[in-house]
Amino acid sequence: MLVYFIRRLVNVVAMLLVVSAVTFGIFFMVPKLTGTDPATYYVGKITDPAAIEGIRHKMGLDKSIPEQYYLFLKGLVVGRDYSTGVDVTNCAAPCFGYSFKTEREVWPVLLDRLGVTASLAAGASVLWLTFGTATGVVSALKRRTLLDRVTMTTALAGVSLPIYFTGMLASAVFVYQLGWFPHDYVELGTDPVAWFQNMLLPWITLAFLYAATYARLTRATLLEVLGEDYIRTARAKGLGERTVIGKHAMRSTLTPILTVFGMDLGALIGGAVLTESTFNFRGLGYEAVSSIASSDLPVIMGVTLFAGFFIILANLVVDVLYAVVDPRVRLA
Repeated sequence: MLVYFIRRLVNVVAMLLVVSAVTFGIFFMVPKLTGTDPATYYVGKITDPAAIEGIRHKMGLDKSIPEQYYLFLKGLVVGRDYSTGVDVTNCAAPCFGYSFKTEREVWPVLLDRLGVTASLAAGASVLWLTFGTATGVVSALKRRTLLDRVTMTTALAGVSLPIYFTGMLASAVFVYQLGWFPHDYVELGTDPVAWFQNMLLPWITLAFLYAATYARLTRATLLEVLGEDYIRTARAKGLGERTVIGKHAMRSTLTPILTVFGMDLGALIGGAVLTESTFNFRGLGYEAVSSIASSDLPVIMGVTLFAGFFIILANLVVDVLYAVVDPRVRLA
């Protein structure tokens, strides 16, 4: 198990390097190839060549691409100093640079937005994993009954309806018409009760979208597993149906569910763009949209790396859970 984990950890480090190299290339190499100088984004409407050259020197843009990438990686690990020749600005690790618009360090901005996104992703993931999987199991065991048809029709509606439609509809009805939920985000540390009340409707709305996918996936996988020889053998040995389903069938059913769950959770923590925009939550997704609209490249790059890190981390956790759920993975 330890060797398996170390091997996966090495793969994660390699993948993070690849993601950082691709991200750096998109935001620093591509503009140069197209004749655009990233330094012009820092000076805004100022076109003084001396000012642009000063920014290029301060940000290290006058160095070669390999040197720039080395300084970029160094900033992520140990921090970085931005010097104009007179003043020195220290950027503590992990250093993603400074925003073009606010001139704030990108990392504190990301941390400030992470709490909102993590709250949204954590609560919704618990709901969709619990209810989606349970619904899929019940539907598979009650195959071709009225309950099966109703649940699968509801799941089809959940998959088909986009989050901005269900979110706006839920807000219009339950927030503004009935007044059951507040509409102003409150920090967890400030008022836990108000935080929970505020997050409940976005959790349900987002979970409805994802739970539908998990219900359909669980039903299809469980029906396939129930036709396997080892399930018939377990039943022939006289094991109870609850033991057959819970101990034998569900272990094989969990493998594809873990795969999808890891990807979904990692992507959501990286920024639930549509959900945050719909409910006006200022999380990582909201920050990404705002930065794209204002061409704030350092923040966009920071969010991209942040999202990539969480997706890769989620894949690592899923790989480890594979080995826990299915011993064949460890043996392979």
